[in-house]
Amino acid sequence: MATIVSEPYVNHIPTMTGGVGHNDLRQFYKHHFIATTPSDTTIIPISQTVGEGSLVDEVLFCFTHDIEIDWMLPGIAPTGKRVEIPLVAVIKFRGDKLFNEHIYWVQHRCSSESEY
Repeated sequence: MATIVSEPYVNHIPTMTGGVGHNDLRQFYKHHFIATTPSDTTIIPISQTVGEGSLVDEVLFCFTHDIEIDWMLPGIAPTGKRVEIPLVAVIKFRGDKLFNEHIYWVQHRCSSESEY
């Protein structure tokens, strides 16, 4: 939290999760983001674009769906399946501190569990 501005925000666009301000983000990171990210998560870089005060990362977010991930797959019980999701993070800075993150991925809700 020391690397962010006094009034930051994070928005995971497909699920509208994240938070505004230090308290919201601290709670989000502690109880939802860090706590519910599978232990075998790997991030494979695809591309990175750096601009004045901004960074855009395109990555492949890979994990085994062995726990509930409420910030990414809300309401979907663990399937035990391997998942690879292309993800884009648009990050803005103020000086040397993070100001905001907008994180995007395609969010598709299948009509039956057999489609996962």
